[in-house]
Amino acid sequence: MVKTTEKTLQVKDLKVYYDTPSGDVKAVDGVSFDVFKGECLGVVGESGCGKSTAAYGILRLVQHPGKIVDGKIDVDGITVSQLNEEEFRKIRATKLSLIPQGAMNSLNPTMNIGAQIKDLIVTHEKSIKSTDLNHRIDGLLRKVGLPLRVVRMFPHELSGGMKQRVCIAIGIALNPSLVIADESTSALDVVVQRIVAQTLKNVQLEMGVSMIMIGHDMGLMAQMVDRIAVMYAGNIVEISPIKEFFSNPRHPYSKVLIDSIPSLKERKPLKLVEGITHDPRNPPPGCIYQLRCPSANETCRKKSPSWRNLKEGHQVACHLIGDEDHVAA
Repeated sequence: MVKTTEKTLQVKDLKVYYDTPSGDVKAVDGVSFDVFKGECLGVVGESGCGKSTAAYGILRLVQHPGKIVDGKIDVDGITVSQLNEEEFRKIRATKLSLIPQGAMNSLNPTMNIGAQIKDLIVTHEKSIKSTDLNHRIDGLLRKVGLPLRVVRMFPHELSGGMKQRVCIAIGIALNPSLVIADESTSALDVVVQRIVAQTLKNVQLEMGVSMIMIGHDMGLMAQMVDRIAVMYAGNIVEISPIKEFFSNPRHPYSKVLIDSIPSLKERKPLKLVEGITHDPRNPPPGCIYQLRCPSANETCRKKSPSWRNLKEGHQVACHLIGDEDHVAA
């Protein structure tokens, strides 16, 4: 785990809603977390829980009918949520970067790879010399494990894994402080997934960049991240150092996620989360997980749980955590 108190990203009470004729869908409803300098934070949860929406909210890339309702976001000590669109665009280009899930949809099919990387760099560094630019592009390709001939190739000539590594190269081209990898390996086969994931990790360690890794693959998270945040229905319910999370998950939903991982050592039925999530337009009072939690009590149904600090860096929002486990902040 990264041992530093310096924070690259601070998110406080982020809310992103989607406007519908029957009311606002509360896709992200008051999310708060930090990412430390040089840290890789994993974000997991079932599809539709708000992982990607939170990322797009941080990057101010939410499209209509989505809207950012509230939230304070600091990047390298700058409160970017207070900047106008022009000011934020400069921050997004130089300090924040997104590596998307669908590489084919992110690359321009009419431009070769070298031209696409060059276009990004020249847009933000207009005075860069041609020789320096070419060396920079070559260095980026080497960093992500691609041969230099790729600069002359077009997206349709590359495999899925190569395209995804091109997206990584583009994502780090301007030396950002924070990279958000939004399910960057999910559309690839297992072998290529590991190659791309290892490329991401190598780049993160080599550059010392902070990273948010969004995904479903718990095994990949165990190998890649320093801490993990568990999202459920637009809320974060647990944040923990990765080793502590796998050895001692505390939120009932986290426990189900761990129990759903297939084991090679023993044959056992996979545990499922019973029931369905609540209507995101009208969340129930109390704990958001109460409708699916087998241990929910009257307090869970009436009062929203506050964060409880357990061991160092381990927090959980759950009434079922006893006072004997709570450590004062």
